[in-house]
Amino acid sequence: MVEFNLPANSKYKPGKTHKAPDGATNIRRFKVYRYDPDSGENPRVDTYEVDLDTAGPMILDALIKIKNELDPTLTFRRSCREGVCGSCAMNIDGTNTLACTKATEDVSGDVKIYPLPHLDVVKDLIGDMSNFYAQYASIKPWLEAQSPAPPDGERLQSYEERKLIDGLYECILCACCSTSCPSYWWNSDRYLGPATLLQAYRWLIDSRDESQGERLDSLEDPFRLYRCHTIMNCTKTCPKSLNPAKAIAEIKKMMVARRM
Repeated sequence: MVEFNLPANSKYKPGKTHKAPDGATNIRRFKVYRYDPDSGENPRVDTYEVDLDTAGPMILDALIKIKNELDPTLTFRRSCREGVCGSCAMNIDGTNTLACTKATEDVSGDVKIYPLPHLDVVKDLIGDMSNFYAQYASIKPWLEAQSPAPPDGERLQSYEERKLIDGLYECILCACCSTSCPSYWWNSDRYLGPATLLQAYRWLIDSRDESQGERLDSLEDPFRLYRCHTIMNCTKTCPKSLNPAKAIAEIKKMMVARRM
């Protein structure tokens, strides 16, 4: 869990309180991180009173209601609303997760919402994903094969070969795991992080890929792979219930095996 507790000497200033409409009875308070780097002002936490009787069940529903009815300046990413695009990843109630799959009723007390930790904030709940995407691109997340494709069909796999990538291909690149990892916080300029390494493993064990040696060579570095200390935050927080820590451990085993 990644908690955002504001100390007494914090630079966060008291934010605004946006009241629910008169007559609302089923009210929940949402405390939302607000920051606009272009304004020159320090970050703050605004409070929004939301009438849950007129809002959908998910945190994202409440955020959309806030933006539509209480404060149009609130900024966040969202797209599919089905937990398959990763756009609405943020820190909710101390845990990195997807706002579209996190139910408001699963949070007790005030709902605290912050951007993913240790990313530069573009605005409010939007973190800068540029470095994350560049690292993903660096592992060449596509099939590499030198042999010609079959002229009359696809590159086939057996059932057992295909099953090996279960629990890997489902990653939606939301960055919840990488931004929960202390090693990634302090070394994100060189350590690839759990999400990218899980994707790297997905291609390392694909029976159709013919660049396993080159892929392993690219990971043979004190930081790119080995900065992982198996803290397990990544696996605990993944909203798709994947296991990046296991994937990283399997890559390390492959490294050992090739030296024997």
